[in-house]
Amino acid sequence: MGGSFGHMTSNQLSFPRQHARTQRFTLGAPRAFTVSPDGTRVVFLRSSSGTDRANLLWVLDLEGGAQERIAADPGELLGGAAEQLSAQEKARRERSREGSAGIVGYAVDAAVELAAFTLSGRLFAAELRAGTARELPAAGPVLDPRPSPDGLRVAYVAGGALRVIGAEGDGDRALAEPEDENTTYGLAEFVAAEEMARSRGFWWSPESDRLLVARVDDAPVTRWWISDPAQPEREPARIAYPVAGTPNAEVRLFLYGVDEGGERTEVVWDRARHPYLARVHWSQAGAPLLLVQSRDQRGQLYLAVDPETGATRTVHVDEDEVWLDLFDGVPVWAPDGRLVRIADEGGARVLTVGDRALTGPQLQVRAVLDVSDGDVLVSASAGAEAAAAETGEVHVYRVNELGVERLSQGPGVHSAVRSGGVTVLASACPESSGTVVQVLRDGKREAVVASYAEEPVLRARVRLVEGGARRIPCAVLLPAGYQEGDGPLPVLMDPYGGPHARRVVAAHNAHLTSQWFADQGFAVIVADGRGTPGRSPGWEKAIRDAFVLTLDDQVEALHALAEEFPLDLGRVAIRGWSYGGYLAGLAVLRRPDVFHAGIAGAPVTDWRLYDTHYTERYLGDPGAQPEVYAANSLVIDGGLSQPADEHRPLMIIHGLADDNVVIAHSLRLSSALLAAGRPHEVLPLSGVTHMTPQEQVAENLLLLQVDFLRRSLGLA
Repeated sequence: MGGSFGHMTSNQLSFPRQHARTQRFTLGAPRAFTVSPDGTRVVFLRSSSGTDRANLLWVLDLEGGAQERIAADPGELLGGAAEQLSAQEKARRERSREGSAGIVGYAVDAAVELAAFTLSGRLFAAELRAGTARELPAAGPVLDPRPSPDGLRVAYVAGGALRVIGAEGDGDRALAEPEDENTTYGLAEFVAAEEMARSRGFWWSPESDRLLVARVDDAPVTRWWISDPAQPEREPARIAYPVAGTPNAEVRLFLYGVDEGGERTEVVWDRARHPYLARVHWSQAGAPLLLVQSRDQRGQLYLAVDPETGATRTVHVDEDEVWLDLFDGVPVWAPDGRLVRIADEGGARVLTVGDRALTGPQLQVRAVLDVSDGDVLVSASAGAEAAAAETGEVHVYRVNELGVERLSQGPGVHSAVRSGGVTVLASACPESSGTVVQVLRDGKREAVVASYAEEPVLRARVRLVEGGARRIPCAVLLPAGYQEGDGPLPVLMDPYGGPHARRVVAAHNAHLTSQWFADQGFAVIVADGRGTPGRSPGWEKAIRDAFVLTLDDQVEALHALAEEFPLDLGRVAIRGWSYGGYLAGLAVLRRPDVFHAGIAGAPVTDWRLYDTHYTERYLGDPGAQPEVYAANSLVIDGGLSQPADEHRPLMIIHGLADDNVVIAHSLRLSSALLAAGRPHEVLPLSGVTHMTPQEQVAENLLLLQVDFLRRSLGLA
């Protein structure tokens, strides 16, 4: 490789270690904001440096000069002892992809005066005004503690039972106890936490006198074993994994009175037709509100619950011939009692309040952030017809009957939390690293929340463009110091490329790893083809029964960008993780004429081995249409019958402790490749789950991938 871009400097060599040590530069950055309704406090989590994993609970006092103070320090509360996590807590963190330590989550009362959280499976409460924290003598290990709205009690889960304790540590007792080892109260089942973004299983009434509690019975669910062959003395973990086409956990919902002798009442709906409990909302604006889905996710009901009888009435019905998506922040009641939801109408994703759509095709609404008397605060991206200049941007908007107003300014990815007149606006932009967090009062900046995140040792030089006739959103990164006269570059496609995750975003840090690969001498392309979110409902739903279309869009983007950028189409590789790993395997097996090497990290290779809620949404029931599963598989042929002269090198990487995409996916692919005489490399990672692995492993993984790419593409 010619030119200065072909030589790695010591700074560039240190990026993999820095990237891993800082957990992708997220450590030290403030997160998980809550604004008090009186507008005097902002509560958040942040670790003390860019390499410290342990989050502290902080309060920003907006009265008297916007001063930050620590409300709870895990080091002090644990007396310097190391954290000990239960298996259940580890599983919860895996579902939420939580890799930090210390206080990783908290819940507050209605006034945001009391916070509850766990450390080492123990229950703690913090008085947010006074800045004092204390341990409560709860049964353990404690999961998901949540104060009552009046701040007098804390509900939590321990041993599969939902328990309640006084905020002063008095009166701890079980409210709902499991009948057997397969039953839990107050926890989300696997598919709710992994695929529905519902991480909780109980909800307080606004009056603090009752709780809605999910009862989960996973006896019908298939049992799998997750073992670590590198630790043969350890007993394998037995997990309930609802694989596509098999039974899910049975989920029921009960109302419990909190006082001694309080009644238990079951919430009744047609669970046979709508078995998925996707959303629960309970506020002062109306009756408890449920969103329940059919197994095929083409029908869903919005149900209002009578708290006295448990009976439900249908408020609204959604149906879609392809599938229905779930969104953060909805459904909720507006203060005037109207239903707030996000719906697919007229080719757009719109905000609907009552019977009226308040947005049109100019926006693709992604989430509802807050609902007030006068407006709805939403997160949205520009519609499908937006100018290319807006590629990858996400903004915050105020919406009401009078129109739409954008609150966030400048290119970037923006999000917000609001209560009353105070808004916390977090903004990441393409030109600078990290996220800037502003506190706004009535639209004017009152404070900036400090970030202790590290500055990356390299700078992402990303160009956001559109490629091909479909205007596929793309990010292109070239080596630092590359000059036009240096000639064409070998290409590395670096996609996720599937549902739920958008990689082409107008934010700097999202492209750092791609830039590091570019600085090793590649032109790196990230393409968000059909199936990825944020463009339009039709864009996402085009892949129904046909994941292979996501590969077609990678090819289209590559060939279109070759007309504008210095791409050597004779040396093209692809790498990806999870769905991106599937896409990388698909690329080298199905299109060896285009792709010359691939790196498949934790790939789903046989969709019959993946979970119900995700897989059936896109590919249907494997029993009803096995041919669809076969057509989208890497192991049922999947391109393995290609002529020997079209074999392409493939590196497969997989964590042995992965309980989401289990190691069986990669082992079955390796067996199929071996049976077909296809050379490949397998890199098993002992003790590693689906999340980013340990620091040293993460660093060496990047270096090994570069070495594989160079060998496979014939680079010096």
